[in-house]
Formats: sequence, C-alpha cells, structure tokens
Amino acid sequence: MNTLFTILLIGLCVMVLVSLIRGIVAFMQSTKIDLETGESQDATDMQLKQNKAMFARIKYQALAIVVVGIMLVIARAG
Repeated sequence: MNTLFTILLIGLCVMVLVSLIRGIVAFMQSTKIDLETGESQDATDMQLKQNKAMFARIKYQALAIVVVGIMLVIARAG
C-alpha cells in the first residue's frame, strides 16, 4: 500500500513541476508581449494560461499534501 502512495506522490510532484514550468513559460511570454507592444491587451490570453497553470499547480500540491497525510496516518497505525 505504501508503494502505491509513493508512486502517486511522485506522479503528483511531477505534475506540480510541469504546471510550474508551464506557468513560468506563459509568464515570460506575456511579459515579452507586454514589452514589445507596450500594451497589455495582447497578453490577456497568455495571462489566462498562466493563471490556469498556477491554479493547477496549487491543486496538485494540495493533493500531494493529502497523500503525505494519508501515508503518515497509515504509518502511525501500523
């Protein structure tokens, strides 16, 4: 059972990393667009993409914390 939770935790950590990288890339692209155009209107799509990636990162981090909590409860009971 512990192996299953460890694999799940590793998968969630990878998803956190992927979401973080996607959010940073979207942030860099929106900043580049802002600098080139001088307006923030063209960057709204990138900013929405950045927000989605960051909310996904928070979701995966929360799930990882839940998995760690379950693992701790199982370790105390065993």
